[in-house]
Amino acid sequence: MKSHYIKSLSLSHSKIAPAIVLLVLFCGSLTTAQAGGMDSLFIGLVHPGTRDHGTGRAEGYLLVYSATDEFNDGDSVYNVHSSYQIYTADGKLFKSVENHMSRSDEIPELVSLAAGFYVVEARSADNGYVRVPVVIKPSQRTVVDVDR
Repeated sequence: MKSHYIKSLSLSHSKIAPAIVLLVLFCGSLTTAQAGGMDSLFIGLVHPGTRDHGTGRAEGYLLVYSATDEFNDGDSVYNVHSSYQIYTADGKLFKSVENHMSRSDEIPELVSLAAGFYVVEARSADNGYVRVPVVIKPSQRTVVDVDR
């Protein structure tokens, strides 16, 4: 009876190990871009499949931590992320992003973009306006922190 229990226990471990390996590989595929370098890793939830919505283009996601502006609504003070621009690889303005939903929203806006190369121009708290090259990969979240 003991040998049957040990055998079934080792079988369940053999099913768990590949799942853990897949989870580690998935988390390791997320990327971060910073104004000062590209060597950090941002771990967050990302939709596991490509989201092409029938357009034939794979999409990724961009989250930009730009300089913040203080907003006082009378009762509370909020630090709202400033707006920024996204340019295409050939330098044309692609999109302007408000980077918050309301004046009391301190979370930067998550933007969905077609996979490819872009340049983000955002205001840094320390360096004025900076331009950061960004590569958007399918189904991955790229995080840009202009003050790092």
